[in-house]
Amino acid sequence: MPHSKPFEISGTSVAPGTRRTVDIPVSTLSDHTPVNLSVHVIHGRKPGPVMFVSAAIHGDEVIGAEIVRRLLRAAPLKSMAGTLMTVPIVNTYGFLNNSRYLPDRRDLNRCFPGGSGGSMAARLADIFMREVVMRADIGIDLHSAAIHRTNLPQLRLTPGNPRLEALARAFAAPVMLNSKLREGSLRMAAEACGVDVLLYEAGEGLRFDELAARAGVSGILRVMRHLEMVPQKGVPRARAPSVMCARSEWCRAPVAGLFRGYLPTGAAVEEGTVLGAISDPFGETEVEIASDIAGIIIGRSNMPGVYEGDALFHIAETLRGEAAADGVTAHLDAAPLYDEDEII
Repeated sequence: MPHSKPFEISGTSVAPGTRRTVDIPVSTLSDHTPVNLSVHVIHGRKPGPVMFVSAAIHGDEVIGAEIVRRLLRAAPLKSMAGTLMTVPIVNTYGFLNNSRYLPDRRDLNRCFPGGSGGSMAARLADIFMREVVMRADIGIDLHSAAIHRTNLPQLRLTPGNPRLEALARAFAAPVMLNSKLREGSLRMAAEACGVDVLLYEAGEGLRFDELAARAGVSGILRVMRHLEMVPQKGVPRARAPSVMCARSEWCRAPVAGLFRGYLPTGAAVEEGTVLGAISDPFGETEVEIASDIAGIIIGRSNMPGVYEGDALFHIAETLRGEAAADGVTAHLDAAPLYDEDEII
């Protein structure tokens, strides 16, 4: 059944079977340059769910913008049902400044649902909620680790939400991790409005990462296929199932010094596995760092100089660490979504 109505957003109509970028006014910079929330809308010819994909809520987490760029070129979207709203850069202020935060030092992901008369962050959060989130049935929010750290492709999902777990299994990132909702987060505000949100974590702040990008695009397309928004043709099949992890913990530096990490993200570890070592600059003392739990490394620091208490390795607890590591290898071995001449 073809759509009979256009999709309305911020006073703009997007006709069935068309796509359009809608610039929603937010504010101005101090030099009077306009700031917009730019939303690219693809409105299918057939009815179906409305999904949003957002990135760069933290302005330095740029991998999501690359994932959105590749997603918008993906062939399955040409015969899409339902509606897809993509926002490659939510936090324009932070993006322009290579900063996680807004100019007033607020974290946008602690300011939802926001308000029209509040701080800069509250006003941006309010616009994003009203114009994008509340028009959707489901969302995928793209993040990376902070600068100087890197994350394995993984999904964070609200415990006890079977719908999100089903979507996460369709996404098929190597690891799924239960993560409680945080006050002021997009996930909490969206779920309060009845919109479930998958949170994707992958890569490093201010960096593009090929594994993170490929896993992100493939996963989003698989979720869209699960929702019957796109046909199977052109959607990469999952090479390995996700491993669910109930909890995680950070291994921290017991002393200050020069850090050498022995294992990458995606490595399976046992209790007692030596992860790295910290020495003084003269090599006269050295302290090894060992895992307290069995699981898989889902994040680690890239900085050689560390202080006592710094977070070095993030480990998701599971007795299926080897299975999760095999899933990482499957992602690495996967062929590109398209020929190299057409790579997205």
